[in-house]
Amino acid sequence: MQTTTISDFRKDIKKYIDTVINDFETLIINRGKDSGVVIISLEEYNSLRATQHELSSKINEKRLDSAIEKLNNGSSFTKELIEE
Repeated sequence: MQTTTISDFRKDIKKYIDTVINDFETLIINRGKDSGVVIISLEEYNSLRATQHELSSKINEKRLDSAIEKLNNGSSFTKELIEE
């Protein structure tokens, strides 16, 4: 996680954005006491949103927990995809 001020961010915005995107770095821009913003890559944002969606209902959460347990216990299996 990287932290900077709004002034430094303005001076070198391209460098900061490239770091966020290329290094999957989270950037915090401080704007004073208890104020600021967080910049993350679009890929990371989409991943967080997908995780939030998957955990948004108890049914989905139970299905994921069950799948993880099966993988950990070695009781999972593979299936061939049907191509149309």
